[in-house]
Amino acid sequence: MAERIYKSFSEFYPYYLTEHSKRGTRITHFIGISLFLLLAIYSILRLNGWMFLFGVIAAYGWAWVGHFFIEKNKPATFQYPLWSLASDFKLYFQIWGGKEGFSVKE
Repeated sequence: MAERIYKSFSEFYPYYLTEHSKRGTRITHFIGISLFLLLAIYSILRLNGWMFLFGVIAAYGWAWVGHFFIEKNKPATFQYPLWSLASDFKLYFQIWGGKEGFSVKE
C-alpha cells in the first residue's frame, strides 16, 4: 500500500498525533526534546558543537525508544522528516501549555 502524501502541515499533524497515541511514547518524546533543548542551550553558551550533537542523539534516541518499544510503530521521521520534527516541537509546547497532555484525550 502506498504511503499517503500530505499537502500541508495542518493535514499532517492529526496523523502525527495518531502515531503518538500512547502515554509512554509522549513521555519519551518529551524527555528527548527537553534534553535536546537543554543541551542546545549549553552548546551555544559554551560554543561546544559536540553538546548540540549529543542533544540531537538524545532527542531521537528517546523518541525511537517510544516508537519501537511502546507505540510499536515506525517513527514518522523516516517518511516525513521535516513535518515530523516540527510536530515534535508543536506537541512538546502544547504539552507545556496544557493544550495536549501525556495521555490522549478521548
